[in-house]
Amino acid sequence: MDDEIALAAIAGAHGIAGEVRLKLFAAGLESLKRHKQVRVGGRALTLTSLKPAKQPIARFAEIDDRTAAEGLRGQLVTISRAALPPLEEGEYYHADLIGLPCESAAGDPLGTIVAVENFGAGDLLEIEKPDGRRALVPFRPGVADLHDRRVVADPDFLA
Repeated sequence: MDDEIALAAIAGAHGIAGEVRLKLFAAGLESLKRHKQVRVGGRALTLTSLKPAKQPIARFAEIDDRTAAEGLRGQLVTISRAALPPLEEGEYYHADLIGLPCESAAGDPLGTIVAVENFGAGDLLEIEKPDGRRALVPFRPGVADLHDRRVVADPDFLA
């Protein structure tokens, strides 16, 4: 599963014909639409339709009733890392940031990236500090920068 990237999670069933509601982790439906084959709970499924909504609605060829759709609740919708488009300079996948060390410009350890959130105003890095406490730091130049498989952050934002 190390080469699997989660694009969404199944939030629950929708209707009686096997459709499911999705919680997207990607930027939008287009990032999921380009993949006809996905994995859900370790099982290969064929994505046949996606409908825009607050929680987008998906249909899989192999799921044809509400009971089967309800059985997918909480499962991740993943694709192979190799199926992702190549990155441009300065771009990154959230999955690549998780687990990276975070340190100050002087090289002092500040913690480890444990999650990446985005509530609409830009990416926030969740950093678990050495004492176990966590802090959210804006992922933007001068506050937190990505350098050679590590994040260099301003320690004042972790207080």
